[in-house]
Amino acid sequence: MKKIYINIKERSRKGLLLLLPVALLVGACGKDFLNYPSETSIPEEVTFATPERILAQVNGLYGSAKNGALFGGRYFIYNDIRSEEFANRTSNTVTGFTTWQFTNDPTDTYIANFWTIGYLTINRVNKFLTDFDSNPGVVSAELEASYRAEAKFVRALCYYALVQLFAKPYALNNGSSTGIPLRLQPETNSGNNELAPSTVAEIYAQILQDLNEAEAGLPVGYGTASLNTSRAHKNTAIALKTRIYLAMGRYADVITEANKIVSATAPFSSPNSTNVAHALQANVVNVFRTPYTTSENIFSFPMADTNAPGTQNQLGYYYNAGNIEYYLNRGAAGIFGNTTLWRSGDARRTGFTLAYNANWDILTKWSGAAPFIDWTPVLRYAEVLLNLAEAEAEVGDQTRAIALLSAVRSRSDNSYAFSGLTSRAAIVNSILVERRIEFLGEGFRVPDLQRRLSPIVSLGAGTSIPVTDDRYVFPIPAAEVLTNPGISQ
Repeated sequence: MKKIYINIKERSRKGLLLLLPVALLVGACGKDFLNYPSETSIPEEVTFATPERILAQVNGLYGSAKNGALFGGRYFIYNDIRSEEFANRTSNTVTGFTTWQFTNDPTDTYIANFWTIGYLTINRVNKFLTDFDSNPGVVSAELEASYRAEAKFVRALCYYALVQLFAKPYALNNGSSTGIPLRLQPETNSGNNELAPSTVAEIYAQILQDLNEAEAGLPVGYGTASLNTSRAHKNTAIALKTRIYLAMGRYADVITEANKIVSATAPFSSPNSTNVAHALQANVVNVFRTPYTTSENIFSFPMADTNAPGTQNQLGYYYNAGNIEYYLNRGAAGIFGNTTLWRSGDARRTGFTLAYNANWDILTKWSGAAPFIDWTPVLRYAEVLLNLAEAEAEVGDQTRAIALLSAVRSRSDNSYAFSGLTSRAAIVNSILVERRIEFLGEGFRVPDLQRRLSPIVSLGAGTSIPVTDDRYVFPIPAAEVLTNPGISQ
């Protein structure tokens, strides 16, 4: 056996190798082992040889995005634990204790891993699109357009997650702040490591371009509830665009997009009979229980015991009885502690929270049992309705805004009566409160504060973090700064 040793220090200097799916040989027996094809992997030159292999590449893009370090758990977790909604139990740096305290720095390994997996997935998309250029005619033009559209949806989703966590909000100065590197070409070596960050506006422009092209190329659906939930279709791209436009404060565009999949009046549902049908579930608990494929689940990342999110990434591990890394804040600052706005009989309180003991109330949206393979919800119809409600309140029909808000509240607390909704500000405030309740633990709290330029009320830091504070967003990881000289330009 002849061993091959890897210089770890040298690897750290290779820059983008941290971001690329490069296979490393670590050893083999026999001097001729390099002369034989692998029996367990497909050579790169034939990955686009058949329709089946191309579909496997598409599935691989989703598989990369649902890594536990990204959308398998960490994206949602980081955006919730930084706020006032959760208290920490374990002081475990592996599960975000320094993030909760706002003491994390550029050397944080776990946040760096989030960055790495995000860009790894983006690079895989870039490589996939380029490989299609080099392998024409293997699938029909229609299917090629669909696959390209799915890839662009995945890239848009990843870029949004990265720019939201690592750059100041678009609303601060119409996106003129320094953003993150915009990588659109596939990289297979470290030759193009150096790349200065684009502005936040440029990142958002690319996200919207990808989503507009995705909407045009995606199918109207796939024929099964499972595929309609786990693969992007036209409504999936539209739903994500409502989130992006809301983050940019482009309320009229939110209304335009949302109207494609929301009826004019209650009961609200998707009006296009050709596309996938969407509507709120009568019982919100069903959205988070098997088979995770209701009409409200627009897009989720599926999990199974063979591809679970990985240890200490899973949502159930963090919040439910599996480990309880974080429990609900009973104090006045946390939405759980406000029993006037979130009443005791609300189905979201009775169905998703539990008094675990005298000291802890926990969030039970996700199973507390290993291996924690709940599907992770990325886009729900409830979000589209509340995105639209906020946009209507800001620049449109305030009566419709109230009706949309009431639709979400009444399905969980049908006797609740909103009061004082006589101004734009009052309606918007009620919508923001509703979002805190409806999306608790789903990664919305910090993005909602950021897009409104509100301070992040941090339980862990014991203070409010204003938008001018460097801690308002994550620092660029040290590994990226070390290997990409363009970051400091």
